[in-house]
This record gives sequence, C-alpha cells and structure tokens, in this order.
Amino acid sequence: MQARARKMRNNPTEPEKRLWRHLSNGQLDGYKFRRQQVIGRFIADFVCASVELIVEVDGDTHEETKDRARDAALSEHGFRTIHVTNHDVMTNMHGVLQFIGETLRQADRPHPNPSPEGEGLDAVEAEKLLGIGLEGSVG
Repeated sequence: MQARARKMRNNPTEPEKRLWRHLSNGQLDGYKFRRQQVIGRFIADFVCASVELIVEVDGDTHEETKDRARDAALSEHGFRTIHVTNHDVMTNMHGVLQFIGETLRQADRPHPNPSPEGEGLDAVEAEKLLGIGLEGSVG
C-alpha cells in the first residue's frame, strides 16, 4: 500500500497537482496537508491530520455508493472526508479553497450551538455560498 501511495505521489493527476500547489507548506491558513496518505486500507488524496480532514479530488470514475462506504470506513479512523471535483479544481480554484478553508475552520473549533443532526454546511448551502458543484459530497 505504501509503494502504491508513493507511486501516486510521484504521478499525480493535473487537478491534484494544481490543488497541491495551494495546500503544500501550510499555504491554506497554516494548515499542514499530506498527499496520498495511507489510512487503513485506503489512500486519501489530501490529509490534514491536525483536524482529521480528508480532501478527495473526484474524477469521472468515482461512484457515490462506493464513496459513501469509503467515507464511512475512513470515519471509523476518526476522519471526515469532503469531496471536490476535478472540474471545480480546474475551473474554480478560489471556490474550492474557500470550501476547504471553511471546513478546516469549522473542524478546528467546537460549534457554539451544535445541532443534533451534525454541524457544518450541507451540500446545497456550500454550493450556493462557494459556487462549486459538490453533488452531495459534504459530510
């Protein structure tokens, strides 16, 4: 698994390269990310360990049912996963970075009035606020 992750780090997709340029070296509000990190039986695209957040860059091959099962398995390791699309990374980096930044800030502090259903933006709110297509992938 480690060898596969290393290979993926050495051969990133174009959207992964572009996003990494903004996430590396603590460039996004000082949060440190690792890329192609092995967690359990999965390899996560980008991981911010300090707030236990995974950012997945989804291409055309991602299937919502499999993604939900994967996200649930990763949550058993204590991680929350958010998804952004290749298209959004390539065409709306500002919105993608806003979305990730807001998720990081929410994860880094307790919510003053937590809701019984969970806190944070739902997909529709995030899409309107940030102008990016999340296709039900927040959470």
